[in-house]
Order: sequence, then structure tokens, then C-alpha cells
Amino acid sequence: MTYDNRQFYIDGAWVDPVEPKEFKAINPATEAVAGVISMGSAKDVDLAVAAARRAFDSYSRTSPAERLALMERILAAYKAHFDEIAQAISTEMGAPVTLAKGSQTRIGVGHISAMIEVLKTFKFEEMRGTVRLVQEPVGVCALITPWNWPMNQVAAKVVPALAAGCTMVLKPSEYSPFSAILWAKVMHEAGVPKGVFNLINGDGINVGAPLSSHREVDMVSFTGSTRAGTEVARSAAASVKRVHQELGGKSPNVLLDDADFERAVKQSVLHVFQNSGQSCNAPTRMLVPASKMAAVEAIAKRITETLVVVGDPTADKTTVGPVVSKLQFERIEGFIEKGIAEGAHVITGGAGRPEGLSKGYFVKPTIFSNVRNDMTIAREEIFGPVLCILPYETEEEAVQIANDTPYGLAAYVWSQDNVRARRVGNRIRAGQVALNGASGDMQTPFGGFKMSGNGREYGEFGLRDFLEVKAMIGVDAA
Repeated sequence: MTYDNRQFYIDGAWVDPVEPKEFKAINPATEAVAGVISMGSAKDVDLAVAAARRAFDSYSRTSPAERLALMERILAAYKAHFDEIAQAISTEMGAPVTLAKGSQTRIGVGHISAMIEVLKTFKFEEMRGTVRLVQEPVGVCALITPWNWPMNQVAAKVVPALAAGCTMVLKPSEYSPFSAILWAKVMHEAGVPKGVFNLINGDGINVGAPLSSHREVDMVSFTGSTRAGTEVARSAAASVKRVHQELGGKSPNVLLDDADFERAVKQSVLHVFQNSGQSCNAPTRMLVPASKMAAVEAIAKRITETLVVVGDPTADKTTVGPVVSKLQFERIEGFIEKGIAEGAHVITGGAGRPEGLSKGYFVKPTIFSNVRNDMTIAREEIFGPVLCILPYETEEEAVQIANDTPYGLAAYVWSQDNVRARRVGNRIRAGQVALNGASGDMQTPFGGFKMSGNGREYGEFGLRDFLEVKAMIGVDAA
């Protein structure tokens, strides 16, 4: 299937770009053209922001009950397009069909459903003594999303923004435009008022930067690389708008000496390689007691070579598809070669495409051991199917290595002593710490410390990031 949608969704209608510029999106599994979109410009941004600004006055005054009803209509429309969205995700970013139909698309249902529950009980007004505290929508929002989990990041921003009473302009990644276009169709079918939700395709320079710096935009919510996030913040600074950032990660995964190593290594390896390693919270630095290195290496190699299947995303047996683009493929290959050059030991994988795959941006799932934390592959976010195993001698050293990173998005700790696992987890500077393979739900706050960003997404925490607090003081407050 080849997609062709060269229009933008602005003010409740599909419109032609002001200055048409064609962009061919590539299917990363075949390297063939998957479809064509138009790339936007600052002139398109002006039109979309103006539509959002016009819509804000009326939409911001809708009641929570009205917005709850809108969420329920959005959920129904999303479910009606579920299979289409899954197919689009598989085509645009090479996600295996099982992953695309699974968590990649299902997570959209999760975000909408979670927000429905939040809206049923959330208090937008409350009394504190003689002061009435009112939670009001922050205003017109620019939402800039990446390609790696397209529906997760679109829903994690659009849904709370709508629930808060904000209006918005969404700029999805040009590498994953088709699922976002379907999302816009969901918005239209659900009856989102015109101007409340707008979509412009384009790149960071010509759309992202004008959105971030636009004086009629009150907030920017950005998910992507730390490098790009700093540029967004710089663009936004002149107008003192709120900036929410969910950025990179290099998450430590601490296996304490009493861990269930078979379970911990298996779950961790599969987590790293899921989505071709293109997840910001992947546990890519596995910290292992030096005395257990040989055993862990053997388990990791066995799990990778028996359970991880790289290949055609349309095949049910495939667990790992390609990475998203030629640029990303070349970047990951460069990191693998750098790891080898710096002396890390390759347990499995390595440079070059997997055997039997001569086309497509497929990377060998690669595991390095005897990695030092000062190596490039341990410091930088590779964003591909690459795992680093680092040895440590003591629990204290494990904590020190875990925190020796500019990032702080996620962390993982394994121990059969739950008290010990919590003790170590409490010392790691990260926005999420998962103990013994546990996972959160759609109400669990997601976001990072340090250079992994600021603010939180998901559920009530995501809603609060799109709200301002007003203190009503005096006789009228009661």
C-alpha cells in the first residue's frame, strides 16, 4: 500500500500547504517509497496557530463533562481505525506486525481510556481556606513528536491537552506521518471542534522551530533527542513559554548478586531489542557483578540467538524489524564499530546486516560485554538494538556507575530481596525505577531527571502539565 496525503489538517478541514514541497517517506524494510506527504513552512504554522488561537476562547470554557464526552467519542473513533493505524505504523517505521497491532497501537487506547478515568474525578477547582484554586488550560500548545512510538507520543500529548481545555498544533515526525494523519481523521470523526486540533507535517527546521518560537504559542511539548530538545528550549525562551521535554536516556539495569539471573537477563535482553532498540527507556546498560559475568554472557547470547528473530515485519515470527531510516542505520553501525574499536567484547551480533538480508535498514542485535562506563557506547544513546554489559565489584560501585550518566529517564533493579531492591532503586537518579521486572500502567508518570527532560506524561500527571493554577482571592472566591 502506498500512502498519498499532501494536505494539512487546519481549522477543522484538510487544506493545501501554502508552499507545496513534496517529501517521500521510505518503508525501512524494503527501502521503497511508502508514500508522499507535503512539508510545511512557517506560513503554514502561522495559519494553524491562528486557528488554534481563535478556538481557544470557546474550547477553554467547555466543562469537564463536555471534554469527557469528547474523549469517549475519540476512543470509539480510534478503535474503528485501529487496524489501519497498526498497518500504517508497520509500514512507516518497520515495526513487526505483532508489535504494531500490539503495544504500538494499543497504547493509544490506553492513553485515551486512562484520561477518561482521570476526568471523571479530577478537581479543576478546590478551596484552600478562603482561596479558590482554579486549574485552567495553559493555552495554545505546540506538540512535537518523534517516530519511534508514534501513537504513544501523539496520544500522550494530544489527549491531556484536549482534556485540559487547550488547543494545539501537532507536528509529527516526517518519518512516521501516516499514523498521525489517521489520528487527525479520528479527531475529525469524533467531532473535535474546528481549530482545537491542527496537524502540519514537516521537519524541525521549517515547522518545529517556527512553532517553538511562535509568540502565540503558550507551551511546547517535545519528545525527541536531547540535542533537539535544547534547540526547542532555546527557540521558546524569548517568549517565556512553558517547555515540556521528554528526551534521551541511557538507562542502567542493575542486576544485584542475588538476582534471578535467568529471568532478569531474558526479560532485559528482549526489552532492549523490542522496537529495534528504538525506545528511550530501554535498559541498555546492564550492570552485572564481575563474578557473574560469564554466566550472564551465556544467558544473553542464548536468548538473543534463539528468541530474537530479525526480518520481514509482515511475518508473524519476526520480533525485530528494521530501524527507521538509512541515517539511523548508519549511525547505529558507527556506534557498533566504535565499540569494537574501543575494546568492548562482542558476544553476539556486530557490524553489518544480518545474514540473508541484503536490503532494508536491518541491524544485527548486538551485545557487548566488558564495557567500561567511559566508552562511547556506554555514554551515548545509540537508539538501536545494542546492549552493553558492564561489570561491577560492589553494590556501592553499581550505584555510582548507574548514576554516572547525563541522563535520568529510567532505571531497573533486580534482587530477590525486595527491601534491597528498593534501597538501591531509591539511590538512582531517574524518573522511573522498575524493580524485578515490574511495569507501570497508563497512570504511571513518565519523564526524566537531568538531561532526560522535565515534566511528566501519562494520566493525571500528564493532564497537570497542560494546566495553569489561578488563585481566586476574596469574597467572590467562596
